[in-house]
Amino acid sequence: MNISTLDIEKVVKKVIEGIDVKEKENCVDCVDGIFENMNDAVEAAFIAQKEYMKCTMADRDRFIKAIREEFYNDELIELISRMSVEETGMGEVEYKIIKNKLVIEKTPGIEDLKSEAISGDDGLTLVELSPFGVIGAIAPTTNPTETLLCNSIGMLAAGNSVVFSPHPRAKKVSTLTIQTINRALRKAGAPENLVVSVAEPSIENTNIMIKHDKVKLLVATGGPGIVKLVLSSGKKAIGAGAGNPPAVVDETADIEKAAKDIIDGCSFDNNLPCIAEKEVIAVDSIADYLIFNMNKNGAYQITDKDLLDKLVKLVLNDKLKIKTEFVGKSAKYILSKLGIEVDSSIKVIIMETDKEHPFVQEELMMPILPIVRVKDVDEAIDLAVEVEHGNRHTAIMHSKNVDKLTKMARLIQTTIFVKNGPSYAGIGVGGEGHTTFTIAGPTGEGLTSAKTFTRKRRCVLVEGFNVR
Repeated sequence: MNISTLDIEKVVKKVIEGIDVKEKENCVDCVDGIFENMNDAVEAAFIAQKEYMKCTMADRDRFIKAIREEFYNDELIELISRMSVEETGMGEVEYKIIKNKLVIEKTPGIEDLKSEAISGDDGLTLVELSPFGVIGAIAPTTNPTETLLCNSIGMLAAGNSVVFSPHPRAKKVSTLTIQTINRALRKAGAPENLVVSVAEPSIENTNIMIKHDKVKLLVATGGPGIVKLVLSSGKKAIGAGAGNPPAVVDETADIEKAAKDIIDGCSFDNNLPCIAEKEVIAVDSIADYLIFNMNKNGAYQITDKDLLDKLVKLVLNDKLKIKTEFVGKSAKYILSKLGIEVDSSIKVIIMETDKEHPFVQEELMMPILPIVRVKDVDEAIDLAVEVEHGNRHTAIMHSKNVDKLTKMARLIQTTIFVKNGPSYAGIGVGGEGHTTFTIAGPTGEGLTSAKTFTRKRRCVLVEGFNVR
């Protein structure tokens, strides 16, 4: 199915017409969770969470299922996917569809919340996972709808309400997503304003949310700047920051498969996910064959130094930092700016560099993939640890040597370590396990889920219920 801009406008109008715009008792200047004022949004979420605590776990499960059912609709999924690409200028619709469906299918709900029981001569102690209350969550421009949906499911399953601060460059699609979540919750009988935001996202509104005394937990999904901001707030904060995932290939790997996996992973949504392969470190004895197979699978290789220098100047600024206008753009688009025309079968631009090249050191978030040769697998592992920069985010290794796979996993200490597959297997696309788009490497929570957004509480009954 293909949806044109006119079709999008018609569907958005249809969605908005279906919204109950009548002001609710605790909803001032608000339409389906979207407020004019951040303070009003937080206050409404605070009241909503108090009401939410009166609901049962079965109620929570029903509300989460309502969100899944509302969005598990091909027309709506394609709509928000296409809106994301058109509004942000990043990524590809086909990949956004995959990611949005992934969130609906593989984000854990209340089943993630497991209680503990300790019994003995002195009685019974229960350890329960309880909500924080109101969560303030910052969403990125790279995965706007995916992050909103994933966090909404997990945070609501945990018993919280959530105030979102979306990226300003994803305002329209974020607003539509939040309003649609609210419609689903209302139809299921949930309290009003469990998921809220503001009509005009901004750094000023983000700061109000961060400082508000009724926001008890902060969750930031984005770059190092926004993570540092929430970590300096004095509140409990979960930071999902940047990565620079290396992909190591040694002489024992299935080279043909490794080449395809690397190209597929690097090109996924034009390299927007922070888990995607950002540089390849290849053992010299197999490097030529690896590159040969990468070219067979959709790579365009740059071998001319002058052309490589032009590419550097095109996508990096004078301080060798990425130019945002190229983030999430396709290989075809980037090459066209160099005067090189290719068809859509070209998915990644590759080149050989040394380890100090800015393409190796910087997280580009575009389908440009440097390849560094090393003499052996031990040097490859050491270099991978170095260029990952301690982000503890994601790493990939292609090898059949279990000892070396184990060595790299132990040394690099990343949240996600993918063995013999594309990077996206680490978030559940063709790999086992739940998905998330808030991967908290800096603060250690890892792949977040409902239990991440809870605090442990101990309930002690003295000299009772021990029947052993």
